Amino acid sequence: MKITSYGFGNIHIDNKKFTSDLKIIRGRIKPDWWRRAGHRLEKEDILDIIEANPRILIVGTGYSGLMRVAEGLAEEMERLGISMQAMPSKNAVAKFNELVEKHGADDVAFAIHLTC
Repeated sequence: MKITSYGFGNIHIDNKKFTSDLKIIRGRIKPDWWRRAGHRLEKEDILDIIEANPRILIVGTGYSGLMRVAEGLAEEMERLGISMQAMPSKNAVAKFNELVEKHGADDVAFAIHLTC
C-alpha cells in the first residue's frame, strides 16, 4: 500500500483517488471519515483504530494543520501501546509511506483530514 499523491482535498492511494477524509486500518481504506467535532480529533473518532491495535497511528491534521488533537489523546494512545504522531497532512503522507515500508501495513494506521 502506498499513498502516491496528496493535495488540498484529494489523495491518491495505490493510484485510486479519494476526495473525503479517510482512515487506513490494517491496509484497508475506510473512506468518508467524519469526526464528531469536525476539526477536532477525539478518542471516539478512532475507536476502530484502537480496536485494530496498530503499533503506530499517523494523523494528518489537514493541509494547513488546522485539525486539533484532543488534549491528552496522544498520552492515552501511548498507554494503550499505540504511538500516535500528528502533523500536517503532507508530512503525514510521507511519514505513513515511510513507516509502512519499514513496519508493514498491519502495524501502521492512518487517519487524514484532507482540507484545512
